[in-house]
Amino acid sequence: MTKIFLMKLTKIQPSQLYISSEKLSELTKNLDSAELDSFDPIPVKRLGDQLIFTDGHTRALAAFLQGFSKVRVVWEVDELDWEAYEICVKWCKDEGICTIADLDRVVSQADYEALWLRRCKKMHRDLAQEEDSYRHHM
Repeated sequence: MTKIFLMKLTKIQPSQLYISSEKLSELTKNLDSAELDSFDPIPVKRLGDQLIFTDGHTRALAAFLQGFSKVRVVWEVDELDWEAYEICVKWCKDEGICTIADLDRVVSQADYEALWLRRCKKMHRDLAQEEDSYRHHM
């Protein structure tokens, strides 16, 4: 069984630049603001010398907006594309997003798709092209 533990929101680095306002609104209207347990645990991973959110940015922001200083987290167990996460974390740091409190970019779903999802898809295409180029030059 995966262990769930509490972590201060200020100790976790976001890996996402935008939040969908529709998703945030849907999430917050179903929350019991008095219960930290109403939030599903948020997956985190140690990446280099920092702890990052691998998912759950909307839940983390909702918790922050509800006044929570800590959230329930769980260690990420899936093998993800850590090179992509390193890029996303760099983007966040370059934009001054170092904690969930800095992630004030709540945008419409259409803008979220245009600004974030398309950017991530392009990054994944670029990484795949680099990998292909590397393999062809070996």
